[in-house]
Amino acid sequence: MSDERPADMLKIINSPSYRVAYKDVDFLMQPEMRAARIELELLKPELYLHRDHIRSTIVVFGGTRLVEQDAAQSRLEQAERESAAAPDDAALRRAVERAKRLLERSHYYDAARQFARLVSAECQNSPPREYVIMTGGGPGVMEAANRGAYDAGAKSIGLNIRLPHEQQPNPYITPELCFQFHYFAVRKLHFLLRAKALVAFPGGFGTLDELFDALTLRQTGRMQAIPIILFGREYWQRVIDFQFLADQGTIDDADLDLIDYAETPGEAWEIIRRAEKDNLSTVKDAKMGLDR
Repeated sequence: MSDERPADMLKIINSPSYRVAYKDVDFLMQPEMRAARIELELLKPELYLHRDHIRSTIVVFGGTRLVEQDAAQSRLEQAERESAAAPDDAALRRAVERAKRLLERSHYYDAARQFARLVSAECQNSPPREYVIMTGGGPGVMEAANRGAYDAGAKSIGLNIRLPHEQQPNPYITPELCFQFHYFAVRKLHFLLRAKALVAFPGGFGTLDELFDALTLRQTGRMQAIPIILFGREYWQRVIDFQFLADQGTIDDADLDLIDYAETPGEAWEIIRRAEKDNLSTVKDAKMGLDR
């Protein structure tokens, strides 16, 4: 009687269908598995944050191009050298002017660092951890905030995102609390899930996107009541005329109350502390009402 078994068992063992599903990267990356990938991106940070007893966060947004004064000065000098070598190049002359503006605003890097250090030193004495600094994990203002927590010997979180160009996490994030995301939507959800406040320093499209996401959710009552603090009134009132929106009737006058402004780290922290005190009073009053 002849042996009817397949002659080449290696074809069976090495077939993609034979791989264990959760170890099969090719399978997980198929378009049909998008829902599973989204769920994994939601669950992984959730488990890590829970394991580290992180109960609440303060989210810090801001521009990647706002760097320390020395770095901003070096960029300006480089731009000036390039412009001097080609004085008729309008784009290089504009690059000099832009570098000057960024140097003028480099103090926001220091302010973000000081703010994060102030909050972290006061709030991370022992688990459960409250008001843990959370950023997008990149350079600029995000680096400054993570660095401030690092200065205080405290933990901080970075939610990095995969982009077409290289995007590296800054070196001041707590290593076990640095996460990489593929989906912007899931990353945004994690920014706000535990947030007790959001502080937006001057920034560009990314900062505006995250700011308006939070404002929309607050306006529609789809997230917890938190202070949304715009750091640097002069910058923000030039970028967005919220009063004009209210005057035109496209938002309510009451929507203006969703926004606070701060000029110093201490002022921003006091707004957050006052909001938390008001929330606790509201909860206490509601409980007393139920007890009656």
